[in-house]
Amino acid sequence: MLAYGKNVLYMTNPKEIRKVYVSKMKKDNELFAYLKENKIQYLLVEPNVLDKMCKQNHQGILFERNDFVYSSLESLFDEDFIVLLDHLEDPHNFGAIIRTAEAAGVKSIIIPKDRSVEVTDTVMKTSVGTTSNVKIVKVTNLVDAIRKLKEKDFFIYGSAMDGRDMNQIHFSGKIVLVIGNEGKGMSQLVRKNCDEIVSIPMVGKVNSLNASVASGILIYKMGGLS
Repeated sequence: MLAYGKNVLYMTNPKEIRKVYVSKMKKDNELFAYLKENKIQYLLVEPNVLDKMCKQNHQGILFERNDFVYSSLESLFDEDFIVLLDHLEDPHNFGAIIRTAEAAGVKSIIIPKDRSVEVTDTVMKTSVGTTSNVKIVKVTNLVDAIRKLKEKDFFIYGSAMDGRDMNQIHFSGKIVLVIGNEGKGMSQLVRKNCDEIVSIPMVGKVNSLNASVASGILIYKMGGLS
């Protein structure tokens, strides 16, 4: 798959990188030293070549890397904190959530296979390459995944505006935090299988937060960095 950006390049395991395309206009001794030190093949190209390959802000750097490898649900059973995304659609939200989770020490995220954002070049860019440090699992059925996690002693917290104030809850043990779709929130079946619904208290005139912002607040409140 194609990825882009200097920070993403640095966060990617050099063994996963096949070839790097660098703009001939790029003057970056640190970058070239890094490529040579890690024995990464690179090619200098005209800026317009990169523009044709990628419509995003590539910063003069594109690279081919191995396709992202998703983890298995079973590999998460010994974790303490998992984020489950209920059909999130915006790759920028997904990337931001991955970045926040990684920063907080939460290394596991579950997404559904259908009608959901996947790991793409945009997600990698938004996450600043932290996809390399987070296990991401694709499951066919979220409810089935939740039930299996419950069997492994995980407590499932769904996030919604009408839930219990997060400040009234003592979070402990093995936790799954469910974040719903940007517009529809959690699906009925996913919500029904949560152990408790939690909400973020708000005193302003807005009654909702962006999915990635809400995720960040809840991740740190519920046990990130612990």
